[in-house]
Order: sequence, then C-alpha cells, then structure tokens
Amino acid sequence: MVVGEHCRASDLAVNVCRLKQVTNIRSSTSEVKEKLDVARKMSMEQALEYIAEDELVEITPTSIRLRKALLNPHERAKAHKEKQKS
Repeated sequence: MVVGEHCRASDLAVNVCRLKQVTNIRSSTSEVKEKLDVARKMSMEQALEYIAEDELVEITPTSIRLRKALLNPHERAKAHKEKQKS
C-alpha cells in the first residue's frame, strides 16, 4: 500500500509494521516526536489522477486505497530496469 509521499522521484520502500528496537541506550533526540499529517481522503477520480503508472487503485465498499502494481520491491526494480532498456 502507498503510505506516503517522497520528495524525490524514486520510490522509498518502508515496512510500516516493523517496530523500533527497544534498547537501554537513550538518544538526545528521543524526546522529539514526529508529527504526521492526516491521511488524505480522495474520491475515485482524484485517486486515478494521482497515481503513477506503476500503481493501482483498489476500490472496496468501505475504502479507496492506492497500491503498487508489483508488491515485491525487487520485482519493481527489475521491471523499472527493463522499462529503461526499451
């Protein structure tokens, strides 16, 4: 699933389910909290205009989601290289 925007043109693969490691070492920036923007609610037309050519729009009765056409990041990189050759 597409979970955010990256300031560069390339994709950034992240695992949103992975937890941070809990250690006894404390960082000086540990008190700094990240503030996330609220998720955008898009209509079907807006989602279709927004997606890139390697993304799909999943439409269910309860939600509209954006996702990559190829879910495996290695397969996406391979397809991108093939596209660059042709």
